[in-house]
Amino acid sequence: MPSSRSRASRARPQPVDGEARTLAFVVHLAFFLLLLSALVRYVQRHGAQPQVPAVLALAGVLALLYVVGRRTAAGATAGRAPEPPSGSGPPPPQGSSQGLAAVAAPAVPTGSGRPALTGLSWLGTLVAVWAVLVALAPSFAWCAVPLFYTALRTLPARAAYTLVAFFTVFVVVAQLRLADRLDVDVVVGPPAVALLATAVFTHMDRQATRQAALIRDLVRTRRELAATERREGTLAERQRLAMEIHDTLAQSLSSQRMLLQAADRVWRTDPQQARAHVRTAASIAESSLAEARRFVHDLAPADLAGGGGLEAALRTLASRESTAERTVTCLVDGAPGPAGLPERVQSALLRIAQGALANVREHSGARRAALTLTYLGDQVRLDIADDGRGLDASALPERAFGVRGHGLPAIRARAGQLGGTLTVESAPGDGTVVSAAVPLHPTPSAAEAPAP
Repeated sequence: MPSSRSRASRARPQPVDGEARTLAFVVHLAFFLLLLSALVRYVQRHGAQPQVPAVLALAGVLALLYVVGRRTAAGATAGRAPEPPSGSGPPPPQGSSQGLAAVAAPAVPTGSGRPALTGLSWLGTLVAVWAVLVALAPSFAWCAVPLFYTALRTLPARAAYTLVAFFTVFVVVAQLRLADRLDVDVVVGPPAVALLATAVFTHMDRQATRQAALIRDLVRTRRELAATERREGTLAERQRLAMEIHDTLAQSLSSQRMLLQAADRVWRTDPQQARAHVRTAASIAESSLAEARRFVHDLAPADLAGGGGLEAALRTLASRESTAERTVTCLVDGAPGPAGLPERVQSALLRIAQGALANVREHSGARRAALTLTYLGDQVRLDIADDGRGLDASALPERAFGVRGHGLPAIRARAGQLGGTLTVESAPGDGTVVSAAVPLHPTPSAAEAPAP
């Protein structure tokens, strides 16, 4: 016997479309074909009997009741959108047996599991007219087969099974009245047909309920996955923007601050050197302004916007980072080939160079630094070397975010986003070499990672 959840889903009319509409047409057609064939048979055999007008009138009333009930059900279904159970997703699929709701039953209260009073009245009148008609003309007994589905869709399970049993008994009695003798087929056939129809319908209904629950779970899972992807995309974008800001604006501001502090210290003793620091800070501020505008526009490095490529951008960066206290040179070994470097790779390598030189400027105390861009077949390598105080490479953090800024972890993250690697060779008092090796053409999975 179906569960209460199944009964509640059966009591809820659903829109009819596709296969369900075809099924509805077949059920209606079967009813009217059986009604017409029984009427023709009765007139052919009993046309001269006095009860013929009454039988014809009852047959017309039965057909009219069926049509009116169908129109009432269709109108009620079209006028109210289906309401899924609380916490669920969309309504059950329209191609399933749930579409029989509009085939078989007039309006019922949503989710109550019980038919409305109008539905009970209509069904009771329909069954009463059919029973009287079968009592007068047993030929109309087989019209009960399409009415099985009406009972199963309109009533709760126990009441529906009882009504189907009533139909079956009436059919057996009517067929025995037509037979000249006791026929085993007449006694066994109708119950077998009723049992088969009921079992098939119940199975379809339960399958439709399970399918509806599965679809709701799938939709809910899809929504959760979409929300998770949105959250991950937001976090990745935040990480990318944080690295962009660190490698551009934050570094520029730090450089300007150091230059202005140096100018302040020698303002009285060496005005010429102080003015040189101020001019350098102004130049960095001008470059930072261009970078900020480019950052707001499309997040591409401003040094790449001139069209000179990565080599020109690295030379410009080296020239800008060179000061009286520190000299930065740039060397290029090889060529990228006719296809050139992808913009994504150029942007990432320039950001890596900016981040590494920021570390040189702020932490190393180096007098000399060198940028070396080397093309090695299917990959490109960027080396940033300095003669500063060095560091303990084994103690470097692996995570992408630190307590203060990003630094080397952010550089490592940029290389990893392009499918590359980052190595750091350093020792206290022996300078530092940071090497980033990136494929010339990142794999699709690496290219999808968030990077400028």
